[in-house]
Amino acid sequence: METLISESANAGDNLIKDGSTESFMQDVIEDSKETLVLVDLWAPWCGPCKQLGPMIEKVVKDAKGAAKLVKIDIDQHPQIAQSLQVQSIPAVFAFKDGKPVDGFMGALPESKIKEFVERHAGPIGPTPVEEAYQSGTEALEAGNTEVALTAFAKILELDPDHIDAKAQLARVYVNLGEIEAAKNLMEMIPEDSKNAPTVTATLAAISLAENAASAGELEPLRLKVEENPDDLAARLEYGKALAGIGEYETAGAELLTIIRRDRDWNEAAGRQELLKMLEVMGPTNPLTKGFRRQLSSILFA
Repeated sequence: METLISESANAGDNLIKDGSTESFMQDVIEDSKETLVLVDLWAPWCGPCKQLGPMIEKVVKDAKGAAKLVKIDIDQHPQIAQSLQVQSIPAVFAFKDGKPVDGFMGALPESKIKEFVERHAGPIGPTPVEEAYQSGTEALEAGNTEVALTAFAKILELDPDHIDAKAQLARVYVNLGEIEAAKNLMEMIPEDSKNAPTVTATLAAISLAENAASAGELEPLRLKVEENPDDLAARLEYGKALAGIGEYETAGAELLTIIRRDRDWNEAAGRQELLKMLEVMGPTNPLTKGFRRQLSSILFA
């Protein structure tokens, strides 16, 4: 994983250069007859240019030869900005077959820059971070905690604001029983990202894990439900405890029983716990589909 990301970081070094008025014909016009060339017009005093620069360089490197980047300091080479009729910077132009074919102004997010490049160069494939994230997610789903931990931690070294990697790493901590570490990590996620699917799933997983820790031994709860099947509070605690240790099939059956008997009991607590468990299980789990069908048949009967 580390090798994959490190190698890619150096792969595009020869694809990025500082341009000039004298070299523009060769670096941009001639080279664009062979491959897409991006021209980034910037200046040292331009704040948005400093934001855009690293992102566009990263996209070009990740394109692995599908595009080149020529950076032009307009303070040093104002003739180029004048010939392209640039009114403000940063300004980026895409050159193909010797002429400009597209452009944008302002500091776009990395995803939009990638879309811009792909529009003219075709799909450029997943970035190293995207590949690492996929590998980490697959490892997490397969229960390979060590690989998942390494993948998500490495991503966060490179991109500390990667919300999904942060949430998935917290999920790894939950699986390791490090609930406080998971909660501390989730507290670092901004409020405007709290509705992201990976974030809500991890928060649900933390809640289930805390239920398991506070519910006590399973057998006394099971006996309590067996002795008094109408005790919905005991059945809820039993279902939550089962879900907390990953006994999803049995937990779902208990929670569905509560919903069948009284769907609105305790502010629909049975349904809320079931939905929380389904979010943790994920949409691809066969149990998820079955439980959703049963829940629908109860609610809409």
